This record gives sequence, C-alpha cells and structure tokens, in this order.
Amino acid sequence: MQNHLSAKLLAEFIAAFAFVFIGAGAAAVVRTGAGLNGIAAIAFAHGLTIMVFAFAYGSLSGAHFNPAVTVGVLAARAMSLGEAIAYIISQLVAAVCAALLLRAVLGGVDTGLGRPELAQGVALGATTLTITPGAGFVIEAVLAFFLVIVVLTTAVARSAGNLAPLAIGMTVALDIMMGGALTGANFNPAISLDPMVATGNFTNAWLYVIAPIVGALVAALIYKALKLLAEDGTEVAPRATAPAE
Repeated sequence: MQNHLSAKLLAEFIAAFAFVFIGAGAAAVVRTGAGLNGIAAIAFAHGLTIMVFAFAYGSLSGAHFNPAVTVGVLAARAMSLGEAIAYIISQLVAAVCAALLLRAVLGGVDTGLGRPELAQGVALGATTLTITPGAGFVIEAVLAFFLVIVVLTTAVARSAGNLAPLAIGMTVALDIMMGGALTGANFNPAISLDPMVATGNFTNAWLYVIAPIVGALVAALIYKALKLLAEDGTEVAPRATAPAE
C-alpha cells in the first residue's frame, strides 16, 4: 500500500514540476518576445502539459497536479484525507523546485536568454492582477470550478473514458485564454505560491490560494448534487394494466 502511494506521489511530483517549469517557462519566453506571442501560446503550453501527463499518469495518480483539484476530489469523497495531504505536499514541493530551477536558468542577464526582465517575478510565473482583487477572486474561483468539475465528471466518474486527459488539458487552456490577461489564470495554489517563494513577491497571495479552493469546493458540491439527481431521476417503468375484458 505504501509503495503504491509512493508511486502516486512521484507521478504527482513529476507532473506538477513539468506544469510549472514548462508553463511558467513558456510565459517567460513569450514575454521576452523570443517565442510564440500571446496568451494563446501560454495557454496551450499549460494545457498540453497537463494533457500529456494526464495521459501518462492519470491511471496511476488520478492526474490532479493541482492542490485545488485534490481538495475537490477529497470533498467529493473520492480519496482519503491522508492521501490528499500527501498529494498536496508533493505538488507544492514540485512547484517550488521547478520555480527555483527556472530562477537559476532564467533569473539573470548572464544566464538563460540573457534578458534582464527575466529576473522579474512575473517572468517566473508570479502573478499580477490587472483588475480589482474582488473581481480577481471571482475569476480565479470560477476558473478553478471549471477545471475541478471537469476532472470530477470525466476522470473521477470515468464518463469520458480515455479522453478525460484531453478534456482536462483543454479546460486548462481555455481557462488561461479567458483569465490570463486579468489574473494570470493560475487557479492553482501551487503554481501561484511557489514562484512567489522563488521571487519573494507575495502580493495577493491570499487570493491565489483561497479562490481556487472555494471554486473546488463548489465544484465538489455540485458534482455530488448532480450525481444524486441523476440517481433519483431514474424513471421506473409504469406497471402494465391488464386489458379490460
């Protein structure tokens, strides 16, 4: 049992590391003008990373890669509390390691792309609001809701079969296309906090931690409600009446 959990945690670590390293790394490259331009490039970097690793590890760990998703799965009673805590620790440690590695290779003018702006927190994935904190909170919560409800419906409930990773990855990409220019569209406490640790910039950290958790909890509640309604809504065939003689 312990070995099985260790395998799950390693899978979560690898995928969460890749999500931060590729996603935040792509954002850094895009913002310096050295790569593909625009939010779409950043969105697909994140979405494709999630999709690829969900295909790779979905059958092993459930492909959470995000503390908010883990909280949602826990709230839906699809995993134990101890396992959820272990998942979140693995995800957070992975994101810290990825952010620190990005800072090491892209953090100064003499390394990486050789661009001074790479030393700025935003280039390492730290987020900046371009709207009010209240509006940002709502957006981050709603984007997290979309992701978690898709994970619960397609992966946990197994309604999408082998296509669940595609649905999850595309949800991440679509979320970022909508919210990327407004909040950074993290909807992931790990990818928000850990670049903050690497850069020392903790502006609006409360928002980026609490909002995704709120969205995840709402998703779990609606998922369970829909499941109950689907079960209760099963119609019973009416009893046939004997023909009149």
